Parts: sequence; structure tokens; C-alpha cells
Amino acid sequence: MSREKFERCIRGILSPADVMINGDDPWDIRVRNTRFYQRVVREGSLGLGESYMDGWWDCDCLDEFFARVMPVGAEERIKKNWKLLLEIVEASVVNSGRKSRAFRVGERHYDTGNELFRRMLDKRMIYSCAYWRGAEDLDAALEAKLDMICRKLALKPGDRILDIGCGWGGFGKFAAERYGAEVVGVTISKAQAEFGREICRGLPVEIRLQDYRNVTERFDHVVSVGMFEHVGRRNYRCYMEKVRSCLKDDGLFLLHTIGSDISLLTLDPWFRKYIFPNSHLPSLQQISDSAEGIFIIEDVHNIGCNYDATLMAWFRNFDSSWDLLQHLYDGRFYRMWKYYLLSCAGTFRSRCLQVWQFVFSKRGIPGGYDSICRSFDPADTA
Repeated sequence: MSREKFERCIRGILSPADVMINGDDPWDIRVRNTRFYQRVVREGSLGLGESYMDGWWDCDCLDEFFARVMPVGAEERIKKNWKLLLEIVEASVVNSGRKSRAFRVGERHYDTGNELFRRMLDKRMIYSCAYWRGAEDLDAALEAKLDMICRKLALKPGDRILDIGCGWGGFGKFAAERYGAEVVGVTISKAQAEFGREICRGLPVEIRLQDYRNVTERFDHVVSVGMFEHVGRRNYRCYMEKVRSCLKDDGLFLLHTIGSDISLLTLDPWFRKYIFPNSHLPSLQQISDSAEGIFIIEDVHNIGCNYDATLMAWFRNFDSSWDLLQHLYDGRFYRMWKYYLLSCAGTFRSRCLQVWQFVFSKRGIPGGYDSICRSFDPADTA
């Protein structure tokens, strides 16, 4: 197949998205190395991401490029190659979320460096979707999300909470200071655990470097924000069973996760290789199937439309701080991280990915969930 045929193939794929090659719109791409066409046709999304990291193409507005390309199913228009087929076969037979692999995503992603995340995230270092209703900046939007979680749990002073995938301890600190809760947070990242222990010093918050499967205590409530994506679909049922064993009979479990509209076998290969190894985005069906007979679903809330603004704010922080970070990372890392943040922003803008918050109970709430849930509207001062 000649270069011209590869180029025509790519142009045909981009055309329905109103994206041109070497066009004048900010979402058009500029090809700097003509081997780009063959690489993308043969390697799909992995080739697209790696060729961007290598400087083979550029785009003034990567986020808008992806917002336009994702809805037209560009990846599906490229014939599956042997590398992608191997990814699917591996996902079918390998349990990527098993205990022996549990700490890999922490080492690869979350231990990238506290300085990077400190400059990119909000003041509380919350690495998950914000809630922008009524908020004017990132700090306020993330605080609104934390408060929403506490209200959904009807949190009260003295409640003891297990935070699975506690990150840098931001939720634990907020729940302890604002609601008088006691929190045990578990993380698989050494860097997160060290930071979390420092910021929560003097509060009834314990941060552990521990796999969630090794927790044996019982708690009034369980929270998991942005961690379920790393569990692995083969472990969803065991995850739900573990949470149930840690939850008191009258307690609530809040699960916050990115999700896919369809049930997938594997994560996008570029993200799996460079950003979140051994990870998987669940569908509604996969979550509900895993909880069947274990929990009652009290509430489901989709806040995915808020992630676009969150990711764009993270990118602005990262980009404006690059002069202070470039002594720690090289130019290829900058392009990789930019591609990660802006491709995600565009994908959420296109509504091709969601963020769900589930509230589960063990036995059902007498009178229904509305009888205990506090309003989480930021405009409600009650």
C-alpha cells in the first residue's frame, strides 16, 4: 500500500469529523512526517498517540480535535491489526487487576512525582472529576464535589469511613475537618501515602500503603473515588464482596468512577501503555452485574459533563508550570502528558465517556434514599 493510499485512508476517516490535514482550523492537524499515515493505519490509537509524542504531527487544539473525532468512531474505521487483537486476547485470559499487579499503576502513574501533581491539581490535590455547578475555579469545583460526596453519605461527626484509593488524602482531610469524620485511606502509591500522612497530621485520618483486599475492619461508610478504573473487570465481583464485608449493615458505599457506554474488554492501548497500566473502564452493565445480590443501588448520578472543564484546568496548570517542571522531565514527557490531558478533555466533551457516582446500601434504606440524603446543590445552604 503506497503512502498516498494511507493518506487517503486517514483523510477519509477524518472527513466526517470536519478535520482536515494541514488545514486552517485550530482542530486541524499538521503532519510533519509522512510516515504518520502508515503508522496510524497500522497501529490505530497507539500509533496516533506515539506519533504525536515523537513530533510527527501537531494540532493547535488537541482537545477539540478529539471532541470531533471521537463521535465518528475513527478507531473502528481502521481495520484491527495484530497488535490490537493481541490486546483483546490478553484481556480475555489475563487478570490484569490481580494482587501481584496491584501496585504497578501506582508505580507507573501516581509515583510520577508529587511536584507534578501539586502544580497540576487543585490545592487539595484531588485527582478526579470536579463539580462545577456554581463554582468559579478549580478549587471551588473540587470542594463542591467533596461536599457532595459527604452529603450523599449523610455524613455525621464520629462516622468512620474507609476511603479506597485515597490519593493524596484530600477527601480524608476534608471529611475530618468539615464533617468530624474519622477516615482510613488506602493507596497503592508510596508518594501519595507519604504526602497524605503529612497533610493529615493531627487529624483522625490514617493513610495506609495497602491493597484494599487486605483491609479487615468494618466501617460506617465506604468511599471509592477514581479507583475502580484500576480494579480490572475480572475482579469487580470480588471488589464488591470485599466492600460489603467492610461495611456495617446500615452503612452506605459511594462509588465514583469513569465509565464507558459499552462493555469493553480492554482499555485504549495508548492509555494502557503510557498512562494507566492494567486498567479498565467499566460499563453500567458490568457495575450492576458485579453488585447484583450484594448491594442495592440507591442512586446513580452522571457528572461526566464536568470532566471537560476539570481536565482543561489541569492542563492550564501543567502548561503554565512547565518551566518549573522541565528539569524533572523531558520534552517527550511534556507531549505525552499534554496528549493525555487534552485527548481526555475532548473525549468527555464529546460525551463518549461518563463519570458515575453510585450510592449502594446492603439492605435498602427504610423510607428510601431521599429520606436521608442531604441536598448537594451548592446553592442550597441548608
